[in-house]
Amino acid sequence: MFFVFSHLHSVSRMSSSDVLASPSGVDVSSSPKSPLAETQQPDKDSKPVTKQNPVPASPPLHGLKLAPHRELEQAQQRGRLKCSSCGGSRMFFCYTCCSLVGVSQQEIPSVKLPIKIDIIKHPSEVDGKSTAIHAKILAPDDVTIYTYPCIPEYEDDTDKVVLVFPGPGSVSVEEMTWRLQNLAVMKSAASPDEEPSPKRPRAEETPGATQQAEGHTSGATHTEERGGEAGIEGQTETPGACPLQRVVFIDSTWNQTTRIITDERLQALLRVELKTRKTCFWRHQKGSPDTYLATIEAVYYFLKDYQELCLRQEYTGQYDNLMYFYCYLHTLINKAKTTAGRR
Repeated sequence: MFFVFSHLHSVSRMSSSDVLASPSGVDVSSSPKSPLAETQQPDKDSKPVTKQNPVPASPPLHGLKLAPHRELEQAQQRGRLKCSSCGGSRMFFCYTCCSLVGVSQQEIPSVKLPIKIDIIKHPSEVDGKSTAIHAKILAPDDVTIYTYPCIPEYEDDTDKVVLVFPGPGSVSVEEMTWRLQNLAVMKSAASPDEEPSPKRPRAEETPGATQQAEGHTSGATHTEERGGEAGIEGQTETPGACPLQRVVFIDSTWNQTTRIITDERLQALLRVELKTRKTCFWRHQKGSPDTYLATIEAVYYFLKDYQELCLRQEYTGQYDNLMYFYCYLHTLINKAKTTAGRR
C-alpha cells in the first residue's frame, strides 16, 4: 500500500550513501537569527538572560512498550549469518524463509492480534526491503503474506473484511464499524433464493501461488456500498460489536500499487484510510505525503485505532511489539546518519 519498506540487510554495512538527508534539510547552526532577536536590546539595569537550549521534541516512536533489544544488539555485533534453510546471508531474520537467524526465539516478542492480517505483496518488490516480514515474524499465527497474483477469496464474507488503502471513497477506522454492521444487515435481508455468484479458484488452489501462513479464512466488503450511497442511504450508526475479522494490506511501492489495487478480486472490499497517522520511515518515497505509511506502521496504527475506536477499549500497548524490529532499525539508521554527518 502506501507501504514502503525497511532495508534490513544493508544496515550492517551502511555508508553515507545508504541513508537519507534529515527531514528538515536545514543546518541549524547556520540558520539566520530572528530579526526580533537582533533589534531588541536588554535594559542597562536588567539582569543578563541565560540562553537556554530549546527542549527537544519527543522521538516519533517515543513511549512504545517494547521488549528489550539486547538480543538484536548482540546479533548485530556478531554480524550477518547464513540462513540454515536457504543459505542466504541475513541479519536478525531471513525475509525469504520467514525465520529468525542468529536470534533466539525465546528472546523475541510474540504478539497475539485480535483479527487476522492478510498482506498482498507485489512480485517485483524486494523481500529485503519489505517491513511486512516484521509482522509475520512477530505475529506468525495471525499474519499471512501472499505474493500477487495470489489473492484470497473474500466474497463470501463481505461484511467482515476491509482493505486498508487511501483514496476517494475510503472511510475512517471509526466509521468502518457501522458500515460493516449495515452491510451485515443487508446481507441477512437478502433473498435466500438469490443465485450465488460463480466461485473463483481459491488462493491455495492457484498454481504458483505463494502463501506464508496457515489458517486463512476469507471475507470482504462490496465496493458499491463503500461510499455509502447504495444500499445504506438513510441508515444511521448503530451500537454493537464490530463484525471485522480480517484486514488486507498491500505491500508495494506507490508506483506499483495500480496493478494490485485494480484487481477485480479486491473491488468488493470496503476501503479504510488511516488519515491522521504520519510515517517516520527512513526511506520514505520522495514526493509522497507523510501519511503514506510503511507496511508495519499501517498494521500497527490500524490495530491501535481498532482497539480504541471500534472495540472502545483502552489501549495499553498490546501491539507495540509489532514495532520491535522497526524501532531498532529506526534508531540504528538515525545513528548512522549522524555519524555520516548528514543531519
